[in-house]
Amino acid sequence: MADENNQTAPAENTGAAASAPAPDAGAPQGRGPRGGRGRGGPGGGDNRGRGGRDNRGGRDNRGRGGPGSDDGGEELIEKLVHINRVSKTVKGGKRFGFAALVVVGDGKGRVGFGHGKAREVPEAISKATAAAKKAMVRIPLKEGRTLHHDGNGHFGAGRVTLRTAPAGTGIIAGGPMRAIFESLGVADVVTKSVGTSNPYNMIRATFEALGEQTSPKAVAQRRGKKIADLLGRGGSQTAEADAAAVAE
Repeated sequence: MADENNQTAPAENTGAAASAPAPDAGAPQGRGPRGGRGRGGPGGGDNRGRGGRDNRGGRDNRGRGGPGSDDGGEELIEKLVHINRVSKTVKGGKRFGFAALVVVGDGKGRVGFGHGKAREVPEAISKATAAAKKAMVRIPLKEGRTLHHDGNGHFGAGRVTLRTAPAGTGIIAGGPMRAIFESLGVADVVTKSVGTSNPYNMIRATFEALGEQTSPKAVAQRRGKKIADLLGRGGSQTAEADAAAVAE
């Protein structure tokens, strides 16, 4: 009996020892998943969430850098020509609106104008500038400083006359027309405006006159002749030198 007691006692102890770790092992397992979900789950989710926001922020930075790099690559001259303010009377007061007229050019033969409306002046200017950039056209220049020939333009009640000028003349123009030639890159020109002084009509009339400008090179290509023949000097050395000096 003593042996049996000695044998059964260890068995009971073994059973108790075997059964005791089970709850202990089960308790950490129960806390582990809960702890993992409590600490690791939300914590990991927050980290991933912050990482996602950081990644989105990186994409936004690249997006903002793109237009900035484009503007830096192409330097444009922006001229604010006119701002008009209108008001509308509503219940409780007046509501104001602004309209901006902007001329944009690269100073190398490209120019455009745009019109924008908004409730605030900066927004109206930005809209007008964006519209002007989309509507830019190329105008051929003689020696990169003046027009190839005289021209007339009209829009509505506005009529303008453009004349080529020798070097050193400068820009003889006023108001909106001066902004156009400064943005275009013209250094010598003589202009005259007759009729209305409305800046919108003056600018449209000036662009109509500029749209009729053609260079000897373009005319020679269209007619299948040489530039020296168009100058009317029979292909002399002077005509050839003048033809070589003609630039777009």
